Amino acid sequence: MVGLGIEPPKEKCEDRNCPFHGVLSVRGRAFAGVVVSDKMLRTATVELEHMHKIAKYERYERRTSKLHAHNPPCIAARVGDKVKLMECRRLSKTKSFVVVQKMGA
Repeated sequence: MVGLGIEPPKEKCEDRNCPFHGVLSVRGRAFAGVVVSDKMLRTATVELEHMHKIAKYERYERRTSKLHAHNPPCIAARVGDKVKLMECRRLSKTKSFVVVQKMGA
């Protein structure tokens, strides 16, 4: 992907919604998170962790949220993998992101 420093995967796939081998374009926000579920077909549930400031106590607390992301066959992220997500057009009711890189286990 131009400008992001992401190398395309070595495997090829026939997925129409793959940002590397299909017609899906990515834009907007990018996140890094951990895959917590891959049971749905070509979908990964990714947990994101962020810090939230409590102004009264001048401290931070850790919060998590979950996103559903399209998981192309050429990337095939599994539970426990650290992945990078990019925003794309809405693919279903809950999917607006696609996995673009697997960063390790």
